[in-house]
Amino acid sequence: MSSAALKVLIVKLSSLGDVVHAMPAVQDMRRALPGVQINWVVERAFAPLVSRCEGVARVIPCDLRRWRKSLFSKETRREWRDFKSALQVDAYDAVIDLQGLTKSALVSWLARTSPQGKRYGMAHQTEGSSFEAPARWVADKAISMEPHVHAVQRSRLVCAGALGYALPEALKFGLVARDMATPWPVAASAQNRALAANSFLPRKPVVALIHGTSRADKQWSMASWVELGKRLNHQGFCVALAHGNAAEKATSEDIARELIDAWVWPEMALDALTDSMARCAGVIGVDSGLSHMAVALGLPHVQIYNFDTAWRTGPPTGTKVPRQLSVVCSPQPDVDLVWNTWESLATPVLCR
Repeated sequence: MSSAALKVLIVKLSSLGDVVHAMPAVQDMRRALPGVQINWVVERAFAPLVSRCEGVARVIPCDLRRWRKSLFSKETRREWRDFKSALQVDAYDAVIDLQGLTKSALVSWLARTSPQGKRYGMAHQTEGSSFEAPARWVADKAISMEPHVHAVQRSRLVCAGALGYALPEALKFGLVARDMATPWPVAASAQNRALAANSFLPRKPVVALIHGTSRADKQWSMASWVELGKRLNHQGFCVALAHGNAAEKATSEDIARELIDAWVWPEMALDALTDSMARCAGVIGVDSGLSHMAVALGLPHVQIYNFDTAWRTGPPTGTKVPRQLSVVCSPQPDVDLVWNTWESLATPVLCR
């Protein structure tokens, strides 16, 4: 079968950072197999982001997280049937489970394969990742790899092993920004209303600060964010503050009150957030999905770690003049370390 006729289904359901880390595997497939059709099953919350990944022909959203809360309700049963029908519209030559969990194994098992089609997945857990036995049972072919592997590389290796191509050296995420950036808030005077409604018009270059994360032990202190924001303001930047829930919004507002030039972003869908971030001069953030989006967009970025898992989820290394670096220090990096890294973005920094 020619690569132009090949149909591949990627199963990577969540979470935000994991979805971003799988995007380079799609770009590898496109380079190695011109004309390949790639569909992707993902949790609905992340579907707007996957729709921005170059080379994804069709995004199939699901709501497994929500369905688990009301498994036997009439609405859940109806939505499940609709999802199953959408999943089985196409027959796939390769169904590739990049999640390695029971829920992704179920989706892979439900997907239709062509007469020669196969299901692929990981043969085992890699260091620091999750893995559940059903993922191995469902796979017709399981891909083995070294256990000490970056999350981006893990997805790339599984896809290359499944479809039989050499892994390209170049790394590309393929996350595309468009024109849904949230407008800069300006005075609602008559002459400014039209601009405010239609334009992203920062008065100064913007640096986004990503303070929210799913785990408390990944957070950076409020005092550190305020001090960093003050230095950015002094250097001529406006600070934009992102948030994903009410608690994070409150933190953004607390930080903004201490700064002379700060912008608390409104709530945005991931596609609008992608576009808003893409127009920033750079991003500084903790280990979180939004920080991984900054990496995928190729923005100047410093990623803050309180313990050394940067080798597994931080910005991929290897470029001669990196635009993205991790700083690692326990109990947490100090502001000087983060600031010096932001100013240099030239050499890796690791506090021991």
